[in-house]
Amino acid sequence: MATTAPEPTWQKTACILCECNCGLEVALDGRRLAKIRGDKEHPESQGYTCEKPLRLDYYQNGRHRLDTPMRRRPDGTYEPVDWTTALDEIAERLGAVRDAHGGESIAFYGGGGQGNHLQGAHGRALMSALGVRLYSNALAQEKTGEAWVDELLYGSHTSGDFEHAEVSVFVGKNPWQSHGVARSRPTLREIARDPKRSMIVIDPRRSETAELADFHLRVRPGTDVWCLAAMVATLVQEDLVAHDWLAAHAEGVETLLAHYRGVDIAACAATCGVEEELVRAAARRIADAESVATYEDLGVQMAPNSTVVSYVQKMLWILTGSFAKPGGMHMHSWMFPVAGYWFPIDRDRRLARQQVRRTLGLAAMGLGSGAVRRGVALAGRRTGTGKVANALATGALDTFFEAVAVPLAADLAGRLAMYHSAPETTPVTGARVIGGIMPASALAEEILTDHPQRVRALWVEASNPVHSLPESEQLRAAFAQLDLSVVIDVAMTETARCADYVLPAASQFEKWEASLFTLHFPHNAFQLRAPLMSPLPGTRPEADIYAEVIDRLDVVEPALLDQLTAAARVGPEAFALAFFGTVHAREDLRGLTPYLLHRTLGRTLGAGREATATVWGLAQLAAIAHPEGLARAGFTGAGFRTGQALFEAVVERREGVTFTVDTYDDAWDYVRHEDGRFHLVVPELLAELDAVLAAPAAYTSAEFPLVLSAGERRSFTANVIIRNPEWRRRDAEGALRVSPEDAEALGLTDGGRARVVTERGSAEAAVEVNDIMQAGHVSLPNGLGVTYPDQDGESLVGVPLNQLTSNTRRDRFWGTPWHKHVPARVEAL
Repeated sequence: MATTAPEPTWQKTACILCECNCGLEVALDGRRLAKIRGDKEHPESQGYTCEKPLRLDYYQNGRHRLDTPMRRRPDGTYEPVDWTTALDEIAERLGAVRDAHGGESIAFYGGGGQGNHLQGAHGRALMSALGVRLYSNALAQEKTGEAWVDELLYGSHTSGDFEHAEVSVFVGKNPWQSHGVARSRPTLREIARDPKRSMIVIDPRRSETAELADFHLRVRPGTDVWCLAAMVATLVQEDLVAHDWLAAHAEGVETLLAHYRGVDIAACAATCGVEEELVRAAARRIADAESVATYEDLGVQMAPNSTVVSYVQKMLWILTGSFAKPGGMHMHSWMFPVAGYWFPIDRDRRLARQQVRRTLGLAAMGLGSGAVRRGVALAGRRTGTGKVANALATGALDTFFEAVAVPLAADLAGRLAMYHSAPETTPVTGARVIGGIMPASALAEEILTDHPQRVRALWVEASNPVHSLPESEQLRAAFAQLDLSVVIDVAMTETARCADYVLPAASQFEKWEASLFTLHFPHNAFQLRAPLMSPLPGTRPEADIYAEVIDRLDVVEPALLDQLTAAARVGPEAFALAFFGTVHAREDLRGLTPYLLHRTLGRTLGAGREATATVWGLAQLAAIAHPEGLARAGFTGAGFRTGQALFEAVVERREGVTFTVDTYDDAWDYVRHEDGRFHLVVPELLAELDAVLAAPAAYTSAEFPLVLSAGERRSFTANVIIRNPEWRRRDAEGALRVSPEDAEALGLTDGGRARVVTERGSAEAAVEVNDIMQAGHVSLPNGLGVTYPDQDGESLVGVPLNQLTSNTRRDRFWGTPWHKHVPARVEAL
């Protein structure tokens, strides 16, 4: 008799391959991710997923996984060591570097790569324990220029409501492949099918998104700023700007408009290679729309004039008043900012009406925190007194929490985000630091020097900078000059092969995890991901690794940890009173918040769940920053109780939680300037715009006449988190794409082979002749060129892109490298 197979057990998690972090459901076969589908209950993705996460088992399982710590021998080979030996030696050597040269001689890179944000937060605690001031990550070679422009104009990150926008503008962005837009492909199709809506794409390629566009402004590579300046100038010179809106909401309007009245639209159109009338028509369509949303991405952020491009493109929606409305641009809440500054809504008004209680509460916390902590802990150990202690703590919180919460949270958030301790510029190169993050391109130069303040030790977590940063050989040389280097990862990556110690991490499906890319308005959601299985034997979650290293540094008294743990066992109110009082009274502990929570509250949450205690802290910060938004989302209650309710919901609802619901009137509360207005004039950037427009757009030469885009997003490419080449169903080697015109001129054939040569190196690749490329523009995909163990030892498939890139070609403001604009030549083989 035939039997039917039992229904698989589906567990909720999320994709880790891009910022959207779409909700997934997974059915296991042992430790294998046997079946994967979109989670229809996820509050943002609603069941949508692209094809990439359906093959995530190639990340989870394979010969690439490390399962024991590795220590580098003097001859450069590696030997396995046990965890105790590795952590003892690392802690001792870190302490020695700190004691001899100061914490400023130690740098961190990564901490939260590929959606690994919850674990990455614990790295900030180790930074604080060591006094580290230099920190960088992948965002620092992509988004820092735009972040700076956002900060100057209005103070916070913006994103677009593309699901409702009448006009959607994508600049150097192909969301069909790179996503970044919720439910990107259905959304793009809906825009393309609706005759009342329009899509404008600025891209040298005829990408999948450009194919759907009503206006494809096919600029010459590297000339986006001329195209955008012509569009903004059209709005100004044809008087298509929203004068009433600007008068009500912006400063510096006339100065800005006068500047664009002098822009030569015809000359700009000629430089970027787009017909003037098409440029003007696209600008007019923006002006006619009820709502406009824009998205710039790596195609311009890793190309010439990236910071100026960010400044100019934002004028498309600002000058037409497309803010705080459905389909427009918006600032948004954060569970905690991925980068930049924590900002409480309605801060000044709340502080003004709580001044007396705030003064009294902070003073009491400073003077009595030790006594409160000891008293609550003692009560927890005596039968019958715990309830009394928790009731007393509840009364104290009800009286003082709202009054003291904002200044206390602001200091904790600043230390967690590192911008309290970060320098304004780096000590060796003088590179600018924004939001606590130094330019990634400056990392090697901060090491390869005899400067007394050079970086001497480097910690890398969940990132692969030797592969992903420009000029890989320069960074390899930098690693060789370090006194100590440590890498935490799931595989022996290109960066791990340069390190003194490699610590094997549990995968992102083997531990509690979350993503902080919460970028939506008016509804914003957050998902805490439970482990699908126990960690691979021999591996550990990063939070546990960091906690053990901090233990060895002896920066927190064990008695204090025991007292806070005892308070947590009394009840959430008792713990909150003891914890916040302790970190307020002890400035040296504030940057250690993730560690303190892990070692105290985390111990009471169950074995393996310690890292979720950090989410309790994030929930409290979110509740303090966005009280009205949380209330509309259903999280009510005074003071501390709101954050506690959010924490409990996040832990319980595995599909994710809508944690804020804003109104469009609330959007103005996110503007950080004291006058609540946009400040349009940035003299430094206006001067740079003038200089750029006056100069020729010449970045190539007779020796290197082509522009190589090093890192094109394609259907089966992702960040190098997936190392097994078998995951790619097509374009397995990652072909060099060239236009038919260039193929004919260079003697290239589809399926043949070619050599790409740049000023820094050369590489061989298969050739794909494709008319999505324009003449003079070639591309190689991202995510290839990594080693993978095979039956014969190791294989390397595709081109390691950063053997071709240069660290000298980068944005002059924030050092973002020109990965998408590398002068090159191509030779037929």
